[in-house]
Amino acid sequence: MRDYNERRQVLVTGGAGFLGSHLCERLLGEGHEVLCVDNFFTGSKRNVAHLLGHPRFELMRHDVVLPLQVEVDQIYNLACPASPPHYQHDPVQTTKTSVLGALHLLELARRTGARIFQASTSEVYGDPERHPQAEDYWGHVNPVGVRSCYDEGKRCAETLFMDYHRQHGVDVRIARIFNTYGPRMHPNDGRVVSNFIVQALRGEPLTVYGQGEQTRSFCYVDDLVEGFVRFMRRDAPCPGPINLGNPGEFTIAALAEQVINLTNSRSPIVHKPLPADDPTQRRPDIARAREKLGWEPTVQLREGLVRTIAYFDRLLKEGA
Repeated sequence: MRDYNERRQVLVTGGAGFLGSHLCERLLGEGHEVLCVDNFFTGSKRNVAHLLGHPRFELMRHDVVLPLQVEVDQIYNLACPASPPHYQHDPVQTTKTSVLGALHLLELARRTGARIFQASTSEVYGDPERHPQAEDYWGHVNPVGVRSCYDEGKRCAETLFMDYHRQHGVDVRIARIFNTYGPRMHPNDGRVVSNFIVQALRGEPLTVYGQGEQTRSFCYVDDLVEGFVRFMRRDAPCPGPINLGNPGEFTIAALAEQVINLTNSRSPIVHKPLPADDPTQRRPDIARAREKLGWEPTVQLREGLVRTIAYFDRLLKEGA
């Protein structure tokens, strides 16, 4: 049996993105050799620029809708735009990235015997009718809505992962990721934390959809990456899915007020109509992550926001 704590050849797709770049950094720190693959649709070389001279790091431009022929021991599949403005920009490509990407990477895992991780999403629960959301909940998703390219693409990817596990014995790990924030988020990615911080730092009105009564749970990126690594280290069969997110729940209105306070901004709050299919509640039940992985978040929202605000403040001052 392979010891997955020893040095490994690790492929990270979407590795130049927000989550992927932090994961690459963590894996290099643990002594692994990392092949970072990205098509740079939403990822950026800036996110991994500090890793380019590392002797165990390699960067490859590639789109996962096409097969990839490499030799690896572990695969983390993080390839797919994750914010609504980005994944709705080209919804057909978004679906292809989730479905064809999963198919090609699962074939690679089958050929090489690699353990493979799928970055799924809380969006598989849709606008949930159960709260909080546990992994046995099948979801409430609109299959023909404007968000369905992402929601249904990720749901189909989970299907492929489980079928490759059952039919071909591939060692799969499916994580359902809830709202995550931190340094290296794209300043224009349209997600609420980055939106609020950028608007507050620029002195612009903070855009709140509806009355801001909808809730979200915000997990700091370092906590999430810790969950990824623990999941992949677990040697006992554990395909998942496992929720990874922060069970603390905040209204969007409360988040806006906290960002204004932490940035010392005078930005007003403006209200706009709710987008289509926007979930009213989202909070993970992480009992399975606690039991199987011994994992739960440790970074409090205020602390994580302070770190993220500092990152965006530097970025905006540099004119990025």
